[in-house]
Amino acid sequence: FREEIAKFLTDYARAAEAINPDHITVMSGCCAVFATLSTVLCDPSDGYLIPTPCYGGIHSKTWLYGGIQPVHVPLSSEVTEEESHPFQLTVEKLEAALHRAKKQGIRVRTLILINPHNPLGDIYPAQLLKECLEFAHRHELHVIMDEIYMLSVYGDAAFTSVLSLDCVPDPERTHFMWGFSKDFGMSGIRVGVLYTRNHEIQKAVNQLAVFHGCPGPVQHVLSQFISDRDWLDNVFFPTNKKRLREAQNILVDGLADVGIPVLKSSGGLYVWADFRKFLKSQTFEAELELWQKLLDEKLLISPGKAFHCYEPGWFRLVFADSVDKIYLCVQRLRQMLHTDAAESAANSTSSNEDALCTPEEGSSGGPSKTTGDDASQLKNVLLH
Repeated sequence: FREEIAKFLTDYARAAEAINPDHITVMSGCCAVFATLSTVLCDPSDGYLIPTPCYGGIHSKTWLYGGIQPVHVPLSSEVTEEESHPFQLTVEKLEAALHRAKKQGIRVRTLILINPHNPLGDIYPAQLLKECLEFAHRHELHVIMDEIYMLSVYGDAAFTSVLSLDCVPDPERTHFMWGFSKDFGMSGIRVGVLYTRNHEIQKAVNQLAVFHGCPGPVQHVLSQFISDRDWLDNVFFPTNKKRLREAQNILVDGLADVGIPVLKSSGGLYVWADFRKFLKSQTFEAELELWQKLLDEKLLISPGKAFHCYEPGWFRLVFADSVDKIYLCVQRLRQMLHTDAAESAANSTSSNEDALCTPEEGSSGGPSKTTGDDASQLKNVLLH
């Protein structure tokens, strides 16, 4: 199985050199890879840098065995003069987060990068990837590259795998992970892959990997699956990317009709959507309230808080489903938001009438000074 995976990654990650199967460890999913690898790389209470928003499941897995804590690198929707798009990662932000952690007495051992990003759908340019690796090298940090969506890229942006780089600053501290569940639509088929050139790290990980084994029959079937290059190249991948692109376009257009902007993205199975103007207040409590209303309408949309986003009002919507269900999602959203807006307007009218008829003691009786939605909040968002 490892030999077939090595051939597969060499070709589809455009590896700079042939992948050695002896450097590959297979486990029951990428969560198992995160849990074991982070435990080997860090001591209890050590920290790891991770840009946020990020996939929320990482935190619980890294805490599972080793009690390792996240050090967030907050990304903002506001675009500065030095940046080109919202939620942009820069080395300066990594440096700032590392500096804060040191002041708090946290020893940072690792940098985790997700590329393509979850939940942003962002794809790191090759230059940024190199800069992040140089940053880690300067500070003697290990780098865990999670590329589980590397073949779910359907936009114009070019994807660069860390395996394809000719010169990695610190190969012994650079670790690659990938799995079958996303790129092949196999959620529930728990197969995660770790590739590392560090023999001592791999040896330690393998001691824990015995508790996270991948069943032999699954390995056999998947070996046959990824060895059929003709079908993968001429049928599966072209069809999959075409369907993902079409599904994303349908969802993005539908959300635009409802008045929901979406961050531009080229990878992953989801969009990062801006619901801020639908919050009663710009708080995570209001975000949770909106999320509950969405659930009541049978809409399972993940709130930004689940991804450790520092700004309330952002939600992730997965579009890897049938077209009919995407249209149904937009229809339910439109109906729910329209109803909610009507109720808010009615309540506002009722409150204003009550205030005019029976002003509170000490009130001047004049119009209330309420702050409306900040129209400038979407100003710098790069949107579809």
